[in-house]
Amino acid sequence: MSSLQVMETLAAMVPYGSRVLDLGCGDGSLLSHLLKTRGCSGYGVEIDDDNVAACIQRGVNVIQLNLDQGLSMFADQSFDVVLQIDTLQNLRNAETMLLETLRVGRMGIITFPNFAHWFNRWSVLAGRMPITRKLPYQWYDTPNIRVGTFADFQALAKDNQLHIETSFGFADEKLVRWCPNLRATTAVFQLTAAPHRKL
Repeated sequence: MSSLQVMETLAAMVPYGSRVLDLGCGDGSLLSHLLKTRGCSGYGVEIDDDNVAACIQRGVNVIQLNLDQGLSMFADQSFDVVLQIDTLQNLRNAETMLLETLRVGRMGIITFPNFAHWFNRWSVLAGRMPITRKLPYQWYDTPNIRVGTFADFQALAKDNQLHIETSFGFADEKLVRWCPNLRATTAVFQLTAAPHRKL
């Protein structure tokens, strides 16, 4: 969560006073911002020791947990909003965790690097894996075990009967609404379960 503008845009998607679960919350900066500016309450989930310590320093309630183990400790609809900010691409059970997000929360906000950004396409056409600010790693040391695109996620949501409330992207921390699959480096989706969908 590098930019205050990006953080504020995401925070504005969270209704005031929401109970929030932030999956892969990093150093807790977004959740801390929500607590201070949006009257929210809730928990972060993080595996990294240093990030857990940073959350505690910020006064953020944090649970140390490997997300690949699932969210069985949380009851259905126990949160108003579940965040996955740049987390989905690091998970082995990405589809399961997406469904779990909408089981434990009434709304999910998901962001991830958009592999279909024009520069990434150009890099692959040139025969190399892309290295960018959003994808700064070499192919052999990246923590990202999934690569997905804006269009891929739209298809995944449809296949799982999840309703996309809104979607857009960011490029160099600027909002992208027109042709985000090509122009956005980061994809952003706000989701709810379809009314007839049993999660």
